[in-house]
Amino acid sequence: MARNEKTSKAIASIASKALKDPKSVTQAEIKKLAATALTQAADKPKPAKKAPAKKAPAKKAVAKKPAAKKPAAKKPAAKKAAKKR
Repeated sequence: MARNEKTSKAIASIASKALKDPKSVTQAEIKKLAATALTQAADKPKPAKKAPAKKAPAKKAVAKKPAAKKPAAKKPAAKKAAKKR
């Protein structure tokens, strides 16, 4: 918001009219009021820039030994179903 922004007499009269009788205000007048209110609102403060975090020195990866493979378990022989006659 600039320091020299002030509400005009026309906008002030529309705002007064809207407060007294809200139904008497037209859509165009409502837009003018909203635009004036938004332009005269205080600017949002910009977030402060954070200092970049220092990275910790990278740790050396420890090589792991591959797991020993276990021998496959023997499967029992499949039984043939006897046909009934």
